[in-house]
Amino acid sequence: MQHQTPRETHPSEILRRSIENDRVHSAFLLTGAGVLPSTTARDFARALVCREGTGLACELCDACQRSHVDEETEVIALDGKGKRGPTYRHIGDHPDLLWVEKGAGDTRITIGQIRDVQAAMRLGANEGGRRVAVIDGAEWLNPQAQNALLRLLEEPPAGTHLVLVASRGSAIIATIRSRSVRIRFPMAEDAGIRDPEASEEVVQIVGVLDALRDRSVGQLLDFAEQYRGARAPAAESVTELIDVSAEWLREEVKARVAAGQNPSVRSLDAHHSLQQLRRDLIGRNANPQMVAERLLLGLRDAVA
Repeated sequence: MQHQTPRETHPSEILRRSIENDRVHSAFLLTGAGVLPSTTARDFARALVCREGTGLACELCDACQRSHVDEETEVIALDGKGKRGPTYRHIGDHPDLLWVEKGAGDTRITIGQIRDVQAAMRLGANEGGRRVAVIDGAEWLNPQAQNALLRLLEEPPAGTHLVLVASRGSAIIATIRSRSVRIRFPMAEDAGIRDPEASEEVVQIVGVLDALRDRSVGQLLDFAEQYRGARAPAAESVTELIDVSAEWLREEVKARVAAGQNPSVRSLDAHHSLQQLRRDLIGRNANPQMVAERLLLGLRDAVA
């Protein structure tokens, strides 16, 4: 059963109460932009193994001491193939808290990583309590890896919990979403693509989008050339291009409605096209530069 996050209750409070009331589901899906969902997932995993059971890490018990993360300590780099590094790491040095993300230089969270997590989860908790796996950046799971993960969700071992973190829930297959408690993180009121403290990359993208009507095809193709090169970093940059473009398009549609104009059919179709480009980039291994070209030319036609 899929749960909706109440607007008046912060996601971290929902998770805290689930522990406090001893109603912890076997799987959670945390969705939202930025680092907050990932940080909350880590804190939730730590609270799940805390001896006090209050819904927060007490920081005093042996479990909290072992799961403590020193922010100044260099993070162990992962490798999807397990050759240059482990396929997953622990939160702190707690043996029952697993953390999975894309390996350094990898374009996906691999099926090998998921299989290793499956094997570890089925062993049972070393400390005799709960065992938790956090998959950060779950939108980078390819279909095969997601199907492997689904098998773990269908028959979760006793005392195990899975926490997926994704920028958007639509990147996760419906069968996984239906088996997870869905918790959405709202966008901060002062956040957005026109935030004065936005990154240089976001500012650059917004500048290009604002001038779409005046840009030639050649100029847009030249801009898209920055997304060529090694696929892993290029794909991440194009993902940000898609995210910013989706928000920019929403602003465009809202402005037209506020001005008493009906949004064009092309503008509405462009939103669906952006989601398809996201699926092509993540699920079909599409060339990042070509995705960027299709996106920019499609938006230019939509707002022309």
